[in-house]
Amino acid sequence: MYRKISIIVLLSILLASFLVARHFSLARSFEPETVDRMPDGDVLIRTNLLELAHETTGMFQFNKVEYRDFLSKEFLLGQAKSYGLDLQAPVYGFANEDGSWGFLIHVTDSSEIGAGIGRVKQLIEATEGNLGGQRIYSWKKEKSYLTYGKNWLFVYRGDQFPKTLRRVLDAKKGDQSESWIAFLEEKHFAEKNLVLYSTAPSLKEYGIEKAMFAHNVDSVSVTLLSYIKSNEPFNISPKEEGLALPVSPASNKYLNLHVDAKSFGSNKEDPIYRYMQKMSGKISFPLDDFLAAWKGDLSFREGGKQIVKETFIESVMDDNFEITEVVSTKETKVKGFSLALSMNDKANYLINKLLSKGILTREKGKYRFLISPPLSMKIVNDYYIFYSGDRQPQLIPNQENSGYLSYKRTPFTFNVDTIKKNEIYGKIDFPVQRLLRRSKFF
Repeated sequence: MYRKISIIVLLSILLASFLVARHFSLARSFEPETVDRMPDGDVLIRTNLLELAHETTGMFQFNKVEYRDFLSKEFLLGQAKSYGLDLQAPVYGFANEDGSWGFLIHVTDSSEIGAGIGRVKQLIEATEGNLGGQRIYSWKKEKSYLTYGKNWLFVYRGDQFPKTLRRVLDAKKGDQSESWIAFLEEKHFAEKNLVLYSTAPSLKEYGIEKAMFAHNVDSVSVTLLSYIKSNEPFNISPKEEGLALPVSPASNKYLNLHVDAKSFGSNKEDPIYRYMQKMSGKISFPLDDFLAAWKGDLSFREGGKQIVKETFIESVMDDNFEITEVVSTKETKVKGFSLALSMNDKANYLINKLLSKGILTREKGKYRFLISPPLSMKIVNDYYIFYSGDRQPQLIPNQENSGYLSYKRTPFTFNVDTIKKNEIYGKIDFPVQRLLRRSKFF
């Protein structure tokens, strides 16, 4: 009898355990994942925050960044655990062209978040409120908001918080948008700890299907890796050889292009052509005439100062009060400016077209492109070389598609590594110091 009762009790306990476990299992299976709650955006972001912190530790240490110890992987992990945040899981975010953005972080223990919010409120003037039954913490001066649930925490900045919050709150299991599904299935930059993905309307306007960005970092520089895919194949490809202007230390801008562009202008839907068409239209530049005359090589260099001699006629009164004209020469400093283009037999037609439109002007044997300094022109084989100063620059072998721009004292170097059918791979480099000096960057 005792054995039968024991068996019944044991079976009852097992049945109850099974039902309870099944209840929680079903509850978990229908609970949306963090990424299920993510709103769409012009740019989607995935980051492994702890690994990103580990990757950048050397940069912060080398540059002796203030509070660098608070940016270490170990410190962030400890703080996250203290406040119930799971930074070992991916952090997802989005950003829009209107400046709004948001991030969702996975939460392991929502009961710990209150202490973290208390610390935040000591640093900023955050107010507590309620929106549709959801507790909200807002920093109205910056249009910023924070709220959380059982297993998520949402941070947002922008003007569409109520609408965006509804997407987070009402999400269902597996309720990912097509953009997020496509992003998370991407093979490009899958191993990187910070990846940006965009299918924004501003890209689609030029026939771009998607653009992706990741990064490499070392002690002195950041390299932004880029991948662009268009709906149609690009009608240009890199050339294996070409000539370019040498770059000097004084150069603050340069651009080198060496491409096979024979059929470039034939496809009016090519993304690069459409972009060039829009930009050239602002000054009525005859793009099609340029492409018909251009053989695919362009080298531009600007920077430094050069001395040029200018001849002018001056009216002088002599001792007999008679006016005579005297030819004088003076030296003037002008901005260093050089341009080299490989051209075919349609070059003269293009130059005359530019002269007729006023984009190119000619006076006393010198040329000006819009607001450029006076330029001399020389023809060397297939290259038309325009330059300021008295010395004609020599061309050197070069096959890179690259450029350099110094913007507000921040130098950017960019390269196009590969153009393959409808895909382009490239990178942009800039120094770490400008990034760390936030008030000086851009």
